[in-house]
Amino acid sequence: MAFLSEHALIVMLVIMVTITITGLPFGISMIVASIFYLFLAGRDVGLAAENVLNGVFGNFVALAVPLFIFAANVMNEGKISDRLLDFALAVVGRLPGGLAQVNIFTSLIFSGMSGSAISDAAGVGKIITEMMMKEGRYPRGFAGALTAASAVVGPIFPPSIPMVFYALISSTSVGVLFLGGVVPAILMCTVMAVAVGIMAKVRGFPIEQAVPFRALPLIIIRAFPALLMPIILLGGIYSGIFTPTEAAAVSALYALLLAVFAYRVLGLRSFWNVVVASMKTTAVVTMVLCGAFIFNYVITVERVPQAVFHLFESFQLETWQFLILLNILYLLLGCILDVSTIMLVVTPLFIPTAAALGIDLNHLGIVLVFNMMIGLITPPYGILLFIIKALNGIPLSEMIRETWFFMAILITMLLALTFIPSLSLWLPRAAGML
Repeated sequence: MAFLSEHALIVMLVIMVTITITGLPFGISMIVASIFYLFLAGRDVGLAAENVLNGVFGNFVALAVPLFIFAANVMNEGKISDRLLDFALAVVGRLPGGLAQVNIFTSLIFSGMSGSAISDAAGVGKIITEMMMKEGRYPRGFAGALTAASAVVGPIFPPSIPMVFYALISSTSVGVLFLGGVVPAILMCTVMAVAVGIMAKVRGFPIEQAVPFRALPLIIIRAFPALLMPIILLGGIYSGIFTPTEAAAVSALYALLLAVFAYRVLGLRSFWNVVVASMKTTAVVTMVLCGAFIFNYVITVERVPQAVFHLFESFQLETWQFLILLNILYLLLGCILDVSTIMLVVTPLFIPTAAALGIDLNHLGIVLVFNMMIGLITPPYGILLFIIKALNGIPLSEMIRETWFFMAILITMLLALTFIPSLSLWLPRAAGML
């Protein structure tokens, strides 16, 4: 027993890995393993409940997560994406690779409403992928890979659930992080659109028939209420009318009012489906949050962040070397772990080192979120690829062949974002927030 007490942290990690391998959710693994640690280390086991209560119920920022999840589910169930697709088709459909351009543009629009890449891919992404595959207009592997790659913008453009998580663990401002994601998101979509336009000419992808100008007013009017959501959210946050957490409540209410009254597409049964889906997703996320709060208490007590700092200090790394190593680590972790787990469990280990090296933590947050989004499409375990396979029936092998092109674009963007901090910090500075 004395041996176990002296090596309680190692025992905890072994238990956590063992439970995860059996197939139980990672949140449960962290909770069980951390409680074992408290028992072996001779600490009050009640500290587990105390950290969960203080972390989940004592943190106003954490409340934003279920509200953004609910808003995204309302958008999907309420068929609001159909109106956004019509608008995107009218704006960019006439460009080379018309439907591919619509795919990218719609993802950018929808990202301003959901804050989730998975919601983007499963909602509007499913529809546009089917449109691209109809009558063999685009190779289905290309259609699926593009949908997955464009959905990556979801958590980069505000609102963003991963950025809320990062704010929780780094004591940074959610508002600064949200605003910091705007330029990288727009730049990413622009670069991707140019690349797709060139590819469309090389591979002979079709150009859509231009929407008549006389039809534009009706299309804009139909989409306008939905397009107002990101404007209301960002305008309200940065004008000081409401906090980011209150903005999440506003987004949920606004999405519900749109679906029920403006578009009249959300009935009682659909509303119940939204509530159930939101509760399930929130339960999964909350379980990870609870486990992370206890786990982070353990690594704080064991002074793991300080050990990581001294390890990097012994290597005498320059700032750019640290950022390169961190990016490589996160790209690898993104292949096997979900975003919430990486953000809540791994990231706290490196924040003290980043701060000591003089790295702006707001800039670091944008870089890490962008990095982890690439993990969602990284073969062979990219979760977005599996979602699109399940929804659209596209073989995984066909998507993987096409995904490498988009990964090259995203990794190039990641390097630019890493070593040009102004890409993420210019807008918050211009707004007087830094």
